[in-house]
Amino acid sequence: MSIELNHTIVPAHDPRASAQFLADILGLPVDPPAASFTPVTLSNRVTLDYARSGNVRSNHYAFMLGEEEFEAAFARIRDGGITYYADPGCRQAGEIYHGKAGNRGAYFHDPNGHVMEILTPVG
Repeated sequence: MSIELNHTIVPAHDPRASAQFLADILGLPVDPPAASFTPVTLSNRVTLDYARSGNVRSNHYAFMLGEEEFEAAFARIRDGGITYYADPGCRQAGEIYHGKAGNRGAYFHDPNGHVMEILTPVG
C-alpha cells in the first residue's frame, strides 16, 4: 500500500472567499461543499478543505507548479495587486526567489494571513 496525503484542513474566517482566492490564483475551481468544508482539489487529488474558524493562526502552504502554471499564477498575483515576496519571512517584497538548482518561487498572504508559496520544480 502506498501512503499519500489526502487532505488538510485550512482554517479560515470565510471559507468560501478563502477557497475562491486560492482557486483563482492557481487557476482551479472551488469544489462543491463537503459537509462543513469548502474544498479546493489539486491535480494530485489532495484537497485543501477550508473550514470556518474564529481562531486562525498563520500556516504555510506550498504549491509546486509547472513553468506555464507558475507564470499564469504569478501573473494573476501581480494583476491582482497582491504583494509577493522572495522569502518566507515576507521581508523581500516585490521579488521572487531563484534557487541555485534553477527553480523559482514566490510567497504571498491569503485573506487569513496564511503564507502561500508557489514554486517551480528543481532544474
